[in-house]
Amino acid sequence: MGKQSKSTKGKSRALERKIDKSTLPPPPPRPEDEVGSAKPLDKPALPGSGFKVIGSSGYDDGGVADLSLLIDLEDSVQRRKRGENEYFSALKADLLPRATRGPMAKMTRREQKVSLAQLLFSEDDDCDDKGPSEVYIEQVEEDLEEDKAVIKHRSDRLAQARAALRLSLLLREPACASLSLSELCKRKLTLSGKKGAEEALRCADKAVEIAGDGFWDSDEVAIEADDDPVIDPKFEKNATTPSLANPTTLKLLPIRVSQLCMRSALLQRGNALAAMGNDAEAEATYSQVLPILKDEPRCARVDWERHSVHVNIGNTFARRGDYAKAEEQYNLAEKLGMDHITEEGGSEDDGRSMVLCAKRSKAFALKKVGRVEDAKKLLKEVVEQKIKDDAEAAKKKEEEAAKAAAGEGGAVGSQ
Repeated sequence: MGKQSKSTKGKSRALERKIDKSTLPPPPPRPEDEVGSAKPLDKPALPGSGFKVIGSSGYDDGGVADLSLLIDLEDSVQRRKRGENEYFSALKADLLPRATRGPMAKMTRREQKVSLAQLLFSEDDDCDDKGPSEVYIEQVEEDLEEDKAVIKHRSDRLAQARAALRLSLLLREPACASLSLSELCKRKLTLSGKKGAEEALRCADKAVEIAGDGFWDSDEVAIEADDDPVIDPKFEKNATTPSLANPTTLKLLPIRVSQLCMRSALLQRGNALAAMGNDAEAEATYSQVLPILKDEPRCARVDWERHSVHVNIGNTFARRGDYAKAEEQYNLAEKLGMDHITEEGGSEDDGRSMVLCAKRSKAFALKKVGRVEDAKKLLKEVVEQKIKDDAEAAKKKEEEAAKAAAGEGGAVGSQ
């Protein structure tokens, strides 16, 4: 038995600490019942044709359910780990992990998670990496001699990823830490190209480790959050934190969290290896993504991921001079786009963009193997189609704007 309060003041404090179970929200679902965006919706939650699933009557939710698993705003993992009484007691007493110093000190744990989501997933209109494609584009030295505004913007984006990693570790959110490391890899390559490839690969390797089924060392990961990370050769790794697919962790969160993080980590790891010129290992790394995507719905969002993998694999073959194998991958990527153009439920706009991206990569591959005239012919086709698509998109946008204006005018007139 615990020590009993004798004074009235002590008793009132004890009552304040007690949790009224009738006021608690419903318990979180079982981890195995949380499937995220893997299960299509019966009705579209978001407007637009890009959310229809090909070959199914369902609709994609745009990755919203996956995002909720990764950010875990409801703190489902902590609630399962601690139990309802202990969790809500800790929440009430402000004892749950959160940033207690700096500009976020006055924000709740949930508010800090929202900020973390913004750091990780928000995109400006002028971002180099804005858009659904994750195709790695080789940078030459001249490409890196951008104006100061561009360099500053890329540096700021890199700093945001480091801030996201620091916050992820403070909140003890390993999925977000893995995603932050993947973003660090991606943004380092955008800023520094080949010069930053070794550091980018190091981040990607750590992202893969967190997403895997073993253990990881939070101190080793925290080094990457420094503005100028320095790896101490005498550092002794102490990997004791269970990874996202570790059997211990899977009692608390669904396997899908690991899969989502692994997809991102492997894709960026492949890009870092490609930047280093290690095309054989890059190809093997990219190829590991495809089995994870096998059972995902055929929607524009996920097909862009499949498309990026195939084009990236094709590019590794092209750089090694094997055009035949490269073409196989480009054709697979192009077919994904054609499916969206021709099949019911496809996103025609996304499909056309996928086709153009695959053809553009094919043209560059032709040039690498000396088939310059074929490359020029294909690039000309790409440019002409792009001009046509842009004109159609602009016309469609004008028609939609006119329709909306007409609708607003009718609504005003009826008042």
